[in-house]
Amino acid sequence: MNIFKKKPIDQLMDSVKKTDLKRNLKARDIAALGIGAVVGVGIFVATGEGAHAAGPAIILSFILAGIVACLCGLCYCELVTMFPVAGSTYSYAYIAFGEFVAMIIGWCLTAEYSVAASAVASGWSGTFRGILQSVGITLPQAISASPSKGGIIDLPAVLIILILTGLLCYGMSESAKVNDIIVGVKIFIILLFIVLGLSHIHIANYKPFMPYNWKGVFTGASTVFFSFLGFDAIATSAEEAEDPKKGVSRGIILCLMVVCFLYVSVAAVLTGIVPYKEIISENALPAALQRIGINWGSALVGVGAILGMISTMIAVLYGQVRVFMVMSRDGLIPKAFCKIHKTHKTPYIATIIAGSIAAAIAGFLPLDIIMEFVSIGTLLSFMVVSAGVIYLRKAMPEIERRFKCPGVPFTPIVTILCCLALLVSMRAITWIGFCVWLVIGIVVYFAYGRFHSVVQKEEEQVLRQLKSK
Repeated sequence: MNIFKKKPIDQLMDSVKKTDLKRNLKARDIAALGIGAVVGVGIFVATGEGAHAAGPAIILSFILAGIVACLCGLCYCELVTMFPVAGSTYSYAYIAFGEFVAMIIGWCLTAEYSVAASAVASGWSGTFRGILQSVGITLPQAISASPSKGGIIDLPAVLIILILTGLLCYGMSESAKVNDIIVGVKIFIILLFIVLGLSHIHIANYKPFMPYNWKGVFTGASTVFFSFLGFDAIATSAEEAEDPKKGVSRGIILCLMVVCFLYVSVAAVLTGIVPYKEIISENALPAALQRIGINWGSALVGVGAILGMISTMIAVLYGQVRVFMVMSRDGLIPKAFCKIHKTHKTPYIATIIAGSIAAAIAGFLPLDIIMEFVSIGTLLSFMVVSAGVIYLRKAMPEIERRFKCPGVPFTPIVTILCCLALLVSMRAITWIGFCVWLVIGIVVYFAYGRFHSVVQKEEEQVLRQLKSK
């Protein structure tokens, strides 16, 4: 059995034709899905976490992370116009590098999305508690904090994930409409924070600008990098896009332009009005405005943060479910994961399982561990996409490319090197946790996936037919 067997193009496209998913997402919806994923916890929570690692130089961290994400976004645009399928990096890896590599990447993506949803839910819970406290309501610590923070379970984080899981089970078109509205509100709130904060910036807060030198800048970049996960979430929407070869690439480019501006602007304003050591990660933007006496702005931004992080959770849970669905369709995980609801036309079993896993992580693990863990999966996925562009330019030059990544092979190579630089800056404990998850994935493949793989079974069937002749 060849564990590096590649998925044939015709088989890949046949699976798309047979899908029961509805094609009802426009380029606007796809861009909003990406903005919803990218502009969420990255602004409202990760900015504070990254500032503790890099100081005011978190501005440079976001610029560095944004450059890497933009380079990789160009690579995504090329691959998604070649193969407009759900599964994103997993599907591209199956075509370019074979089944085992695809399984590893798919397994990384499941961790990446589940943990990302949990990180956002944890940040959402902190902001929600902050708003309640501002009106005199304090939730008991036992039901509003993870065990490491002195509680039993972070119940608000668990409940919000379960509610959104139910929404995604109901239908993607309905979820997209909700997401479009929330993204519009979120961008308005972020711009409001920037405008209100500009006149309260104190240059002294930027000194020292790089208290932890370049090591801090890279650590900050690796901490916030998962905030750019939305590019992968956009790619998973290909099977539900009205015109995937145009809409998805346009959605990625539009998303890139918006989020890079917003991230850097918010980081500059936040660290300018609050000394970086005093930023409250779980409630960074509302607490900053409250500190300078703009209480009405604090309340409004707090409500915006609550809504904004909801759209992020919708996007990353959506991406998680679509990766589960495609891996299941290929036989690498049980078939139940790709079962489509007869009425709502959604992979409801995969949605329920993904939501349950994310809820459990959010309820019992602290935010800092969750955030750094998910960045590893994001960076590895981006590296595979970049390597795939280089390989497929040589291996499949005949495939139509509506969008071509500029500067190949240099653009993908630079992207890979930047991702490696960020990976090296990760803490050892994060790598240990990730390796444990990776080993579990390898066990799942050799115990189940390779025996139920659709690609392997078709190859065996062809071999049997040849022998019989």
